[in-house]
Amino acid sequence: MRIESHRLDFQNKFISDYQNGVKELLDHFDYNPYDNNVYGQRLVDLKERSFQREVLSDLLKDMNHAWSASALTSQNIEKLKDPESVVVIGGQQAGILTGPLYTINKIISIVAFAKEQEEQLNVPVLPVFWIAGEDHDFDEVNHLFLPEATKLHKFPIANPLNEKVSVSSRTLDKETARDWLKTTFRALRETAYTKKLYQSLEYKLDQSLTFVDFFASFIHELFEDTGIILVDSGNPKLRKLETPYFQDIINNQKDISRYAYHSLQSMRAQGYHVSVDTGEQDAHLFIVERGDRVLLQKADEDIWVGKNGECKYSTEQLLHIAEKEPERLSNNVVTRPLMQEMVFPTLAFFAGPSEAAYWSLLKKAFHSISLTMPPVLPRVSLTLVEERVEKLLKKYNIATTSAINGGVQSYKQNWLAAQQHVPITEMTEQLKQMISQGHQPIQGAAKAMSNDVQQYAEKNEQLLLNRVDELTNRLNQELSKKHQFNLQEFDYIQLHLKPEGGLQERMWNIIYFINQNGFDWLHEINHYPFDWKEQHYIVYV
Repeated sequence: MRIESHRLDFQNKFISDYQNGVKELLDHFDYNPYDNNVYGQRLVDLKERSFQREVLSDLLKDMNHAWSASALTSQNIEKLKDPESVVVIGGQQAGILTGPLYTINKIISIVAFAKEQEEQLNVPVLPVFWIAGEDHDFDEVNHLFLPEATKLHKFPIANPLNEKVSVSSRTLDKETARDWLKTTFRALRETAYTKKLYQSLEYKLDQSLTFVDFFASFIHELFEDTGIILVDSGNPKLRKLETPYFQDIINNQKDISRYAYHSLQSMRAQGYHVSVDTGEQDAHLFIVERGDRVLLQKADEDIWVGKNGECKYSTEQLLHIAEKEPERLSNNVVTRPLMQEMVFPTLAFFAGPSEAAYWSLLKKAFHSISLTMPPVLPRVSLTLVEERVEKLLKKYNIATTSAINGGVQSYKQNWLAAQQHVPITEMTEQLKQMISQGHQPIQGAAKAMSNDVQQYAEKNEQLLLNRVDELTNRLNQELSKKHQFNLQEFDYIQLHLKPEGGLQERMWNIIYFINQNGFDWLHEINHYPFDWKEQHYIVYV
């Protein structure tokens, strides 16, 4: 396996300006994450705060033990009790079989940076992944894509529960899940790794009660040599620990909402796209109401209501719920970072590109509850290139970066044109010019007669030209049929490196690459020294 760093042509104004240290953008954050001295300063800042380390450690131990965590993870959880210890953290939804590759890329980033900073700071730096189990958008996590010929095929798993139930609360229907797993594996080519991988996943399925359990146990297998600590944000026991933090958010909602709203206007005025809409009346909290997760808003100074009128609470009532029934409350994209910061001693946070942009709204929201925002680092972006894809790139003399940037459709068309023994395109264009020129005298005569005859003559010319186009298409179809095997090879490259016109990490699932190549390549990546200012890495597995 080899790993190469490359810059791609994708233009993301936010990430580019952020990495280049544009002052107007960095003013929206408390730290410049690319400053070499920032993490030493962050350690000093964290020493001024206290955390529920003992309770949190015990809670994490129970969670991760239930997910068959490695001994290294257990050791790291114990280290969390050390007042000197800090964490590198990031999170994502609990996608089925881990979901798209960007989830894997985020964990790789967390693990690598934690290892790097532990060596530099000489304190325990623990990798933590925050599973967004409180999210209820099941359609985002209930499927994966696998290749079928030259297309990606979607494999969704059914679940009968109400759409607004959190993923942490979604129990697995074992029979449905087993059928789904069998169907999914039928789409994979059988290799030396397939049987063992299938048996392992089938066992995890049997041991899991919820979708989060299934996700977490597989993550622990993939990253067993890293000591990764997983936390389910939807766990009721975690909610109990968060009681005072929910109360802080409730008591400071007005400032949190106001600051987030004004920061959003500032970012947009500077030309940055932030994929979050927030208003001054948004409460940025959810409450479970008759089984549904309801988004709250402020109706006036003391009244909180469901966004669609589902419920109504006073501030006092909501504070009481935070104390007695905290499992009914959960965060949205604005308050989740605040909650994470209150729970964990965070040295650094890893975000996706869009996620990093909406964190730019939160600096003053953090300050409103007497916190500083942790350094925010964009996660590493990876494209995995298997051996067959690499051979095809060489066969057709295509640079890997060119295929990732723009796909290979233009290469495909140029190659096909080069296979023509006769210049079909040029010949048909010449024929169409001859038809148009030969038709001009008839057009002139028709024009002199009447408008109806002129229009009939024009339609006649267009009909002849259309017939030429039909002939051209038929000739090209025959040519494509003759070279079908080669054209499918171009499509294979496109499918792997530019699926649906985007990055591989947005569509592909790691199960394909594990089935093809086993686990060793992933273990190698977990110990690779990344440069966090590099935009993209290509991994030849």
